Amino acid sequence: VQLQACGGGLVQAGGSLRLSCLASGRTTKISAVAWFRQAQGKERDFVGVISWGAGSIFYADSVKGRFTISKDNSKNTVYLQMNSLKVEDTAIYYCAAADPGSLYGSHYPTTSNFQTWGQGTQVTVSS
Repeated sequence: VQLQACGGGLVQAGGSLRLSCLASGRTTKISAVAWFRQAQGKERDFVGVISWGAGSIFYADSVKGRFTISKDNSKNTVYLQMNSLKVEDTAIYYCAAADPGSLYGSHYPTTSNFQTWGQGTQVTVSS
């Protein structure tokens, strides 16, 4: 499986962006796709995740109500719609795919649950 993220850019606070994550290769191996973000000098944090089949979704509290994850299986693409952006949302955003069973028993997704990573796309929110 390979992932390619795109859609980042520079936006003013309060604005919106939509990120896309295109999966290719053996997509039948994917059980879920997540978005993580990493601000400069900080750890990579979980943003949200969507199951590849049923479409179950879970968000980090910091983005709940502002960000929306969706998917189009016909296009092998997962989206992250980001609204009401804040300066603190500035980060490199990564999409990641989990193999079947990787999230089993996890109470909260972490980077260790995901085996395949995209290259990241920069989101910068200005005040």
